[in-house]
Formats: sequence, C-alpha cells, structure tokens
Amino acid sequence: MRFFYALLYSILWWLALPLVLGRLWWRGRKEPGYRAHLGERLGFYGPLPEKRPTIMVHAVSVGETRAAEPLVEALLARWPDCRILLTHMTPTGRATGKALFARHGDRVIQSYLPYDTGFMVGRFLHHFAPRMVILMETEVWPNLISACDAYGIPVALVNARLSERSLRRGRRFGGLMMEAARGITVVAAQTDADAARIKSLGAPDVAVTGSIKFDVVPPEAALQTGAMLRARFQDRPVFLCASTREGEEALILDAWRRLERKPAGMLLLLVPRHPQRFEEVARMVEERGLTLARRSQLPARVDTDVLLGDSMGEMFAYYAACDCAFIGGSLLPLGGQNLIEACALGKPVLVGQHTFNFLQATEEAVAAGGALRVDNADALLRAAAELLEDGERRAVMGARAQGFAGKHRGATARTVELLQRFID
Repeated sequence: MRFFYALLYSILWWLALPLVLGRLWWRGRKEPGYRAHLGERLGFYGPLPEKRPTIMVHAVSVGETRAAEPLVEALLARWPDCRILLTHMTPTGRATGKALFARHGDRVIQSYLPYDTGFMVGRFLHHFAPRMVILMETEVWPNLISACDAYGIPVALVNARLSERSLRRGRRFGGLMMEAARGITVVAAQTDADAARIKSLGAPDVAVTGSIKFDVVPPEAALQTGAMLRARFQDRPVFLCASTREGEEALILDAWRRLERKPAGMLLLLVPRHPQRFEEVARMVEERGLTLARRSQLPARVDTDVLLGDSMGEMFAYYAACDCAFIGGSLLPLGGQNLIEACALGKPVLVGQHTFNFLQATEEAVAAGGALRVDNADALLRAAAELLEDGERRAVMGARAQGFAGKHRGATARTVELLQRFID
C-alpha cells in the first residue's frame, strides 16, 4: 500500500513539475534567488568539501531557519565530528541560514531540498548520506520519508506543530499522509495538543519537548542595529507591525488614518513578511498621502509617518527599536506568526483574532498579561496608541511578556536528548 501511495504521489509531482518550474522562474523576476541553484531542486549537486558524518536539518524559509538556530548550535556542540546539512526551499531561508552559520565554515553546508519525487530524493540521499534527517515544524515529505526508510535513515519531526485546520487538510489526503506519518521515526512536538493531533495521523513515537523558538537568543549585532535605528527615530513613540501579510497593510494604514488621537510623533514601522511585496506596500503608503522612509535608504533622522522595513534578517533589530509590536498574519484568517521573539525582548504584544498557527503560545502570552488580543485594525491602532501613551502599563506588560518567554526555555536540550539515541 505504501508503494501505491508513493507511486501515485510521484506521478502527480512529475505531472506538476513543468508548472512548478515555470512558477519558480516567474518568481525569479522579483527574487533572482529563485533562479539560482536550480540543479539542486532537481537532485544534482556539486562535490562535498570533505567526507564526514552528516546530520540534515530541513528549514523551509526564514522563520523555520531562525527557529532552527539553537538546535543547529546544540547539534554542532554535541557531535563535534559531524557537519550539518541545512536544507531550504526558499532563497530567503537560504540567505538567513548563511548569515546565521557563516562562522562555522564548512561544518554547516547548505542546499535546496529537491522536489519530492523518488528519483530526485534518492539522488539527494545518496549524495549527502545523512546519518539522520531532521524536519522542522510542519514539513512532512512523503517520498523523502519513504526513501529514508528504504535507506535505513531515521527521520525526526522536531518543533512539530499541527493545527486543527492543518489536520483536517492532511486527512483529505488520507492514506498518503497516514503512511508518511507512520514513517517518521520520532516526533518532538511543541504542545500536548500538537502531539495528540500528530498521533492521530499514525506517528508511532511522539514526545512533547516544547518550542525551540523560546531558546533563540537575540544576536548582539541585532541589538546594536536596533539601538542605531532607535537613535534615528529621535525619541518618537514607535509602533511596529511585524511580518504583515497581504491584505493586512491596507487595513492597518486605513485605520492609522482614521485614528483620531495619535501620541505626539507616533511612528508606524511596517515590516511585510515577504520581500517581494516591499514595493507594493510602499505604493500603498504613498497612495494614502502618508510620508514614507525606507530602511534600505535610512535617513539620518526619520521624521515620516511610516518607516518601511524593507530588509531581511533584521526582525530582532526592529523589535529592539520599537515600543510595542503587532504580530502579523492575525488580522485576517492566516494563522498568525510567531510572537516569541517580541516577548523575549520584553515588548508588549498585540495580536488579532486569527492565531491558530501559534495558538497555545499566543493564549499563554495573553493569559500572562504580555499580549493583548484585538478584534480588528481600528481596535489595533487604538490599543497601540493607548500603550504608547502609558509608559507604566507598557513596562508592566513588557516585563510579563519577557517572563512568559523565559519560563518556556529548555526545549532545545530536551529535543537533543530525544534525538541522541538515533544519531549515536
């Protein structure tokens, strides 16, 4: 039965491949990185720097790559004879990984994971011969898992999360996802609810280790960049809208214009999640008659209505520079983004109603008094204005946010302990 599902899945991949490659080339118009290393996506690779035991960590894009940082560092420390193969699907994820781990030299190498066909995955595993395959968060690749089983390579799904919505979607694929889940050697889930949902798909060995994202430490360079940005703001109160998604910026900008009582000098720092939308968001700001500055062309003094965060890999710096932060993807039914980094830096956090991707962390942050949930964009701007005018409330809320983040540290050590028996 597993062979049948894998064959059907592979046939669908081969049929879709021309469209997938066409879309990749189309996206490359705005992001040239999508046209680089194309051979890797098809299972063709250059020579390795040297032969040594390899642990593969798959982190699709920026968020997963940043979340993987404490795990990669712990793996490098625990197995000094091994190198890490860090794989991605997006050029922004690859660039983030390069920036995070450049200091390790060839102990961390990078590649795109090939498209999930048996032929390409087989070439990939034969070339890199990983001792273990570690998938981050929600990445379940049926043919990769099946091929690892054939090669005798253990597969771990770590920092694993699965929302009810994703579970329903997975069940639509029935046997394919059930077979893939059964093929995962071990799962390190973020929460009890995530563990229960993953078990219901048939994963045989599931443990709750917590979220590795709580163990991410703000880089000193990011904090210095945040201090530099703050100096350019001339002590203006700063409201950060972080990782906003399509449709949200228009709601936020319109609510900004309707806001009757703004704190004196209030600055809106707007950071879209996807870099290909920077120009689109800049046009939205200008079309509404608001003045705009860009992070990429940062003036000595930011005296505009809006600062557009059109840079990559600087979210910690933006959090460090702001007074309070909204976490994007939550005003519309998109599931929300990770609020842990903002909490770790002691920033009061605002979220919308749609946080199903990070539901437990968000609910716990709200219960701890470090985050506040709002109904819509107008309520968001009113809540931000009130926080910016009340320094004492802001300080209390920020301290509670930081306390919430600190309380949940330790998932990385628990995850490494879980993986040890398979890697050794």
